[in-house]
Amino acid sequence: MAKGAKGFWKSGHPPTLIMAFLYFDVSFMVWMVNAAVAPFISQDLHLSASQKGIMLSMPVLAGALLRVPLGLVAEMVGRKTAAIIGMAITVLAMFYGYLFVSSYVEILFMGLLLGVAGASFAVALPLGAGWFPPKYQGLAMGIAGAGNAGAIFAGLLAPPLAMKYGWNSVYALFAIPVIVVLFLTWLLAKEPPDKVEKKSAAHYFKVLGEKDIWVFNLLYWVTFGGFVGFSSFVPTLMADQYGISPVSAGQFMIMVGFTASAVRVIGGWFADRFGGIRALSGIYILIIIGSIGASFLPPIPIFLLFLGIMAAGMGAGNGSVFQLIPLRFPNAKAITSGIVGEFGSLGGAFIPIIMGYSMTTLGSYSLGFLIYGGSAGLALISLMIFQRRWTTSWVGKGGKALPAEEYSREVA
Repeated sequence: MAKGAKGFWKSGHPPTLIMAFLYFDVSFMVWMVNAAVAPFISQDLHLSASQKGIMLSMPVLAGALLRVPLGLVAEMVGRKTAAIIGMAITVLAMFYGYLFVSSYVEILFMGLLLGVAGASFAVALPLGAGWFPPKYQGLAMGIAGAGNAGAIFAGLLAPPLAMKYGWNSVYALFAIPVIVVLFLTWLLAKEPPDKVEKKSAAHYFKVLGEKDIWVFNLLYWVTFGGFVGFSSFVPTLMADQYGISPVSAGQFMIMVGFTASAVRVIGGWFADRFGGIRALSGIYILIIIGSIGASFLPPIPIFLLFLGIMAAGMGAGNGSVFQLIPLRFPNAKAITSGIVGEFGSLGGAFIPIIMGYSMTTLGSYSLGFLIYGGSAGLALISLMIFQRRWTTSWVGKGGKALPAEEYSREVA
């Protein structure tokens, strides 16, 4: 294991991978800030269940819609430059939130601005993983993608800061680490060497005509969409369903964020070693079990157990999906990351909306968990249908990377 780790780090550019992780980490923290302080915002603005769902879905939806444009910018001007641009816009947005946001409509607009941070996914993963060979893509993508641990810091820091200084001040305080990482990225990161010749935007969008990209969209809708959706809604759910205080409710994001982020790297490593298809098959079964159990809304300890099972499946699934994508689309990593990341985020935006609707119409959050479990079942069926064609064309048995001498495919 130690020898393998040494070989991994020597095969790429560690400073860039680390900066990609930090870029995604602080961006994810910012992206989740409204979710972390949602109980405070809801209390101050007297929001209904439906309004809470819409408020929480807005940053996720905006992040989804902006991922493809930011991924395209990365393809055209370079991933390092796109990362710096994204962080600079995020800093400006945070100061806008600190100075001007005080109503429900302004909160929704702020959610749109936070989407720039959510779009960082389309740049961070290919920025860090672009330095590493195909056999290490799962691990490299997993390390960069583990930046979704930013949800931990949002849940840990935002609620007590909001209690002490007010929720508007959290925006300004969270801008500080973004500024630090922006400077370090400019100083330490290097543009990956896997960049192919520049092509038109229309050329990159041809990837949308590939059937496989839509399968990946569904797979990631379940894993990343579930992670973002439930991370953002857990504070509200714990406050409404179990009567937890606003500070404590916000910090329940920590469990989801920590679990999913920790196992994302493991999921990427497992997918490299045993194959992403094999890994995902078991992961979706875990997610189905967890979502059905959580739908009963049992006492808190049991509920958290099922939520932990779901979070572990989501995190490992995120790493496994992104072991497969760069193997299928080696010459369009940024744009395909943006497309798949967009659909994953759309899944995350859908969950708060359906949870709010469920509470408003049925008086329970159970429906959201059941619908999510059903989507995991659909993803599992799709994976089973497509695996035979995949393993006889561009990937090895179980989803493992082919040997380097066989790994040559011009897709996009």
